Amino acid sequence: MKMTSWRRVSAALATIPLLGFAAPAMAATAGATIEVALPATAANAVPAEGRLIVLLSRDLKREPKDHVSPDAALDSPFLFGMNIEGLVAGRTVKLDDTAFGWPARRLSAIPAGDYRVQVVFNRYETFHLADGRVLKLPPDRGEGQQWARKPGNLYSTPIVAHLDPKHPARIALRLDHEIPAIQPKADTPFVRHIRIRSERLSKFWGRDVYLGAHVLVPKDFDKHPEARFPLMVFHGHYPDDISGFRTTPPDPDLKPDYSERFHLAGYNRIQQQEAYAFYQRWSSPDFPRFLVVEIEHANPYYDDSYAVNSANLGPYGDAINLELIPEIEKRFRGLGQGWARFTYGGSTGGWEALATQVFYPDMYNGAFAACPDPIDFRAYTLIDLYSDKNTYLRQGEAAAVERPAQRNYLGEIGATQRDANLMELAQGDRGRSGGQYDIWQAVFGPAGPDGYPAPIFDKLTGDIDPSVASYWKEHYDLSHIIARDWPRLAPSLKGKIHVYVGSADTYYLTDAVYFAQERLESLQPAYGGEIAYGDRAEHCWNGDPTLPNALSRLHYNFQYLPKILEQIHRTAPAGADLTSWRY
Repeated sequence: MKMTSWRRVSAALATIPLLGFAAPAMAATAGATIEVALPATAANAVPAEGRLIVLLSRDLKREPKDHVSPDAALDSPFLFGMNIEGLVAGRTVKLDDTAFGWPARRLSAIPAGDYRVQVVFNRYETFHLADGRVLKLPPDRGEGQQWARKPGNLYSTPIVAHLDPKHPARIALRLDHEIPAIQPKADTPFVRHIRIRSERLSKFWGRDVYLGAHVLVPKDFDKHPEARFPLMVFHGHYPDDISGFRTTPPDPDLKPDYSERFHLAGYNRIQQQEAYAFYQRWSSPDFPRFLVVEIEHANPYYDDSYAVNSANLGPYGDAINLELIPEIEKRFRGLGQGWARFTYGGSTGGWEALATQVFYPDMYNGAFAACPDPIDFRAYTLIDLYSDKNTYLRQGEAAAVERPAQRNYLGEIGATQRDANLMELAQGDRGRSGGQYDIWQAVFGPAGPDGYPAPIFDKLTGDIDPSVASYWKEHYDLSHIIARDWPRLAPSLKGKIHVYVGSADTYYLTDAVYFAQERLESLQPAYGGEIAYGDRAEHCWNGDPTLPNALSRLHYNFQYLPKILEQIHRTAPAGADLTSWRY
């Protein structure tokens, strides 16, 4: 087997000893040296390992840590990362040309100029898994696995410095701030919150693991104790509350923003208006009464688990569907039967909605998957994991071209596959960046020989590992799994699959739907579902051809309701409760 990514990168991302400890002398470099200190007066007990992430921004007004985003790579600052050990109060660490960076690989490659410089220390903890693995990982602390706002992480006050490779400088930064804890949300008449300890996940991780959820209850929920309700699970990224729901009109003092994504001025006000309109619809006399659930399942690798069982993340699928959902239905009077449960979502949530329906086929009565992450790995964005040899390059006879990872509505490229992955690598090695490609690797792949997720491709070269790709295919290629298992799945899935995607999806997710559609439409008996494309629509078109996506994406919680009600009445068994929830 060829050398895996973490072995190849280990030299470039070597653990850096603290100054003052015995260590080999470091070679002189031409670039700047950044010294990071934890003040001697710091009271925080810092763990033995973590990741120092240094940010250098040409934007001298914004705080560098607040504009790091793979969705806006051209707007992100320079990033450099190093693993460190033993950071304690009064000690200093040095970051120089041995640090791995993006888009400049080394500090000495930074163009001359003025920069706003900041450092964040993403703290790791030691996890002792039930299978014997001992891993150093960044735990989620209620923020959705975001190192720039993770409670307990340390960061420095930004300073402005002039860098010039011809005149190396020493920059001193102090980790003088700690991100505070996040306060839990309070219940309201419409939004309730639940948190349970998962037995399955706690056993896997060797520590207590909790699942949370936000539950939107119907109008007069407490006045109708006899009512039992259908359940709608809205999958997606880590939610801090129920999305797109507010009981008050838009803030009259709200300063209008501009949405580059949708080319709309005042989109923040539009969002508030649509959220208030949803409340008005939700509380209207003739609106069907049901429960909407958004799940908190952030983990050490990402802001959610993809809601499936995984070798690296543990049995999140079983924990959500066999522990959390039954408890929600018990506490909030769900009907508790498969004909009365549905799932939907967009992007990550679109993949999760379809995967949940496929892996728990009788537990749900329909999945509405919008702009899903790749549901056929022959189109892992623009990569065929089974026939391509390299992720980054499309190779011809004499020339090779870089594969893009992101585009706008005009087709302009915002990042390449290489950009997206090296940007993650600067933030964390061994799959610990908290980024999109790292979570796909963690969810879909087996554990590697070091206990961390086995790389699907080498992050430095882009070379694909066919043995890992084969594992992905048999375990998580949804299109392949549906076709492979159709004789068994057909009675449970017929008429339940609904997939929507824009023909110009920002992340090239359209092609996987093309391939999946071809497979689905070849099945016998017929799959009886629905696939639709939004003409010229970007990420994340969700199936409404009558409205621009800027609006339809705010309507998930009622957009599919006519089809859901039709499915309920068509499939509900004799004697089913179709009335108590229609008060």
